[in-house]
Amino acid sequence: MAETTPPANGASPAAQLTVQKIYVKDTSFEVPGAPMIFQEQGQPQVQLNLAQKVNNFSEGNYEIVLTVTVTCKIGEKTAYLAEVQQAGVFGLAGFEQANLEAVLATYCPHTLYPYARQAIAGLILQGGFPPFVLQPINFEQLYSDQMRRRTQEQLPASA
Repeated sequence: MAETTPPANGASPAAQLTVQKIYVKDTSFEVPGAPMIFQEQGQPQVQLNLAQKVNNFSEGNYEIVLTVTVTCKIGEKTAYLAEVQQAGVFGLAGFEQANLEAVLATYCPHTLYPYARQAIAGLILQGGFPPFVLQPINFEQLYSDQMRRRTQEQLPASA
């Protein structure tokens, strides 16, 4: 392993990010009304839920778990529920705290999302349902919205 020395002018070394591992942490697929659900008529209603968990398990190493849950209902009956916890281990060094938080909330889930999309699509197709494609998600916009809400919630408390 090569050793790095800090720059002579006292500036901090450049920020570094590495993708160390990408893996499926957990999957679940349920068809609670099978086989009768396959005979149901009606327009399916699909609901998508996203969640993210960050675990700093060692110095500069973070496990990010992106949970994607797709629930499909026909009328009041659940046709299927597909859930994937797509995870990755990312090495991050040299980031200021604000930038670190932004990278963990945007770049990391953006990297994991295509794998989760593929896993969800496979589960649904193998479950006997028509192909389903999750649309791209703008994690930068989600993070920006979250930061704006956080700022608005803090404003009334400080007034």
